[in-house]
Amino acid sequence: VQLQASGGGLVQPGGSLRLSCAGSGAVFTMGDLAWYRQAPGKQREWVARISRSAGTDYVDSVESRFTISRDNAKRTMYLQMNDLKPEDTAVYYCNLHSFIGDYWGQGTLVTVSS
Repeated sequence: VQLQASGGGLVQPGGSLRLSCAGSGAVFTMGDLAWYRQAPGKQREWVARISRSAGTDYVDSVESRFTISRDNAKRTMYLQMNDLKPEDTAVYYCNLHSFIGDYWGQGTLVTVSS
C-alpha cells in the first residue's frame, strides 16, 4: 500500500487549501483514513479522521474550518482547509489504518503566513 499526499503550499491567513491523499491497493477502501500534522519543533498530532462508513471526527482546533472526505472509487482522501491560521502551519501526513497494518504518506507542507 502506498499513500501520496499533495496540495500543500503557501497561503495567507484566512485562505484555503485542499490536500489530497492518493492510495494504491484495494485495502485503501477498507480502512479508516486520517490526517495528522507536525509543526516545527512539535510532536505529530492527529487532525481529522474518516471511517469506512464515512463518519468523521476532528480535533477541536480545526472543527468547523476543516472538512475531511474520501472517494473510494478514486482511492483518494481529501482535507478541505478553510480560514487557515498561522498555527495551522505544519507538514500534513495522511494515514491509513487497516486490518493489515498502518500506512503513512510522505507529507505535504502547509505554510500559513502573510
